[in-house]
Amino acid sequence: MRSIQLSQAWRFPALALLAFLLAGCGEVPWNNPYRGADETSTTLYSSFADRPKHLDPARSYSADEYAFLAQIYEPPLQYHFLLRPYRLVPLTAREVPEPRYFDADGQALPADAPAESIHRSDYLIRILPGIRYQPHPAFAKGDDGSYRYHDLTPRDLGDVNRLADFAQTGTREMCAEDYVHQIKRLAAPWSHSPIAGVMQKHIVGFRELADRLEAAPEADPLRRVERLRKATIEGVEALDRYSYRISVKGKYPQFAYWLAMPFFAPMPWEADVFYAQPGLRERNIMLDWYPVGTGPFMLGENNPNLRMVLERNPNFRAEPYPSEGMPGDASSGILADAGRAMPFIDRAVYGLEKENIPRWNKFLQGYYDSSGISSDAFDQAVQIDSEGNPILTDSMRDRGISLLTSIEPSVFYMGFNMLDPVVGGNSERARLLRRAISIAVDFEEFISIFTNGRGLVAQGPIPPGIFGHREGEAGINPFVFEWVDGRAVRRGLDEARVLMEQAGYPGGRDQTTGRALSINYEAVATGPDDRARLSWIRKQFAKLGIELVIRSTDYNRFQEKVRNGTGQVFMWGWNADYPDPENFLFLLYGPNGKVEHQGENAANYSNPEFDRLFNEMRFMDDGPERQAAIDRMVEIARIDAPWIWGFNPKAFSLHHQWMYNANPNQMANNTLKYRRIDPDLRRQLRHDWNQPVLWPLWVLAGLLLLLVLPALWLARRRERSTAL
Repeated sequence: MRSIQLSQAWRFPALALLAFLLAGCGEVPWNNPYRGADETSTTLYSSFADRPKHLDPARSYSADEYAFLAQIYEPPLQYHFLLRPYRLVPLTAREVPEPRYFDADGQALPADAPAESIHRSDYLIRILPGIRYQPHPAFAKGDDGSYRYHDLTPRDLGDVNRLADFAQTGTREMCAEDYVHQIKRLAAPWSHSPIAGVMQKHIVGFRELADRLEAAPEADPLRRVERLRKATIEGVEALDRYSYRISVKGKYPQFAYWLAMPFFAPMPWEADVFYAQPGLRERNIMLDWYPVGTGPFMLGENNPNLRMVLERNPNFRAEPYPSEGMPGDASSGILADAGRAMPFIDRAVYGLEKENIPRWNKFLQGYYDSSGISSDAFDQAVQIDSEGNPILTDSMRDRGISLLTSIEPSVFYMGFNMLDPVVGGNSERARLLRRAISIAVDFEEFISIFTNGRGLVAQGPIPPGIFGHREGEAGINPFVFEWVDGRAVRRGLDEARVLMEQAGYPGGRDQTTGRALSINYEAVATGPDDRARLSWIRKQFAKLGIELVIRSTDYNRFQEKVRNGTGQVFMWGWNADYPDPENFLFLLYGPNGKVEHQGENAANYSNPEFDRLFNEMRFMDDGPERQAAIDRMVEIARIDAPWIWGFNPKAFSLHHQWMYNANPNQMANNTLKYRRIDPDLRRQLRHDWNQPVLWPLWVLAGLLLLLVLPALWLARRRERSTAL
């Protein structure tokens, strides 16, 4: 018996190794991080890097959070998926509301009434009937019609640790009152809404409601909700079940853009009551963790340390895919799904990936359907052709991967503190100095070195895709560029040196003192990666003989310096809240000065003509008259040069061939519903790309056999000798 056990013991490792090697011939790749059942499902796979802090639409104001939030909540308006410039279209509303104007006596005014005569603007929003909320315990009712989970006791919560532990769910139709309730939530001090201050300036009665709620604070969350339900706000009123009115102070055409943000999505009072109950917050069962919306998706799993899962909302209505696009969209195939009901996928799974390399490798293996491009992976994915255009590398094209690029509605600029006696002010000396530096700081080189070419040199404050931006020769900054052979060419350093001499700084020296001109640069630098960038900036100023003193600090200290106006030169940026030129030109509007008014005009620039035109332009409708005003404002700003205009970042994204309807839209956040997946093609290509490399294992198996066979021969021989 002992000799038989010894023989079998030698067989087991060989059989196990053989079984392991044969397993490599199966259908599912060894490295597949998903369950086999997901192979053929219409599930989109993506990733996230940072945990969303707020999923309450009153508090959230982050792109990382909007990636989830905008798929769940539905404000009345949205941006058209395909049309450019960006255009508002209805989402839950019947149409984009046109404001009606009234004077101080409440008399109606014509649409072309001058802005100074308009006391208020009324927006009538009519919503579509039949829109229903996702299944949620807040709506569950008992046989008697009362809400099942609105009076929870500690005993009821004994086995509850997550929202899914509530056995019953319900739904109801969304109504206009839900939109009114959400606007009141924005005013509530306990909501800590980041736009409360802005809305106090615009919505009639908003500030008064906020003051009333703050004057008599209520600690009990349930009483807060009840108080908010009973509260009224003068400028917001539900007129009937499917329409409500918002009154805005004066004329504010940009208000319509706010109606496309999750801040103005509906919130049912039932959800507020449900989450306000004691014992739920301690279990992380709260609106910040479990949203309640009418959108195409709902949050099925919230595990920010591992993954987030969006699932199709079974109560979502059939929203059709757009049938109108830009020239060329029909031939590109982006309109192939025109008129079909969305969404096209059943789930979206987002895996936590804090590091770039694992995220990139999973995309190449086919386990993520799309990907951005980190600096480390840029050369592997993209190369620049002879004309300076980005194209995919051969390895990417061989896999059928597509590259999409778009200019973001953002601007990064180098600002001069206009309150500073050296670089600021309205003197001809200071203007010439700023223009000389603007020529010397080569942002084409900056884009090439530090952003892998992912940017477009800015010629003014308004990015492409925003009304007012000029293309081609009409759009260049003539003080820094000239138009040569159909493109903008930066003026030479000789011109910049002449400007320096005219400004009184020949060779970079102050002609009155003979000393080298020294300028302080306020930098946010906390690590070794910033050293190369700061060294590059110092060299740009050195071209003109200027000694640049880098004053590095953390971001909080940097903000304090800008806020107090103690710096001279700095670099900052702005990303559009909404696609209107007002949202960029206000960065140069005098009454928005950072030091005096705590506004967003970090350069503290002020020009009376610019400010006058801004006050006229902001109330105009898009058209020739508004364009003319914008052209003059940009011209004034170029003459004064409070900024070195910097660059507009360019977004690059990669998409596998099995994902359709990937179209860059930098303003819309609710784009998941447009995506379509071919799961069969994905499964086949994943299998082809992830075949295990088995030859090292076969070599190992051979070596193992060479070691085992002599031992087996000796063991067999000993067995026989013992038997004899």
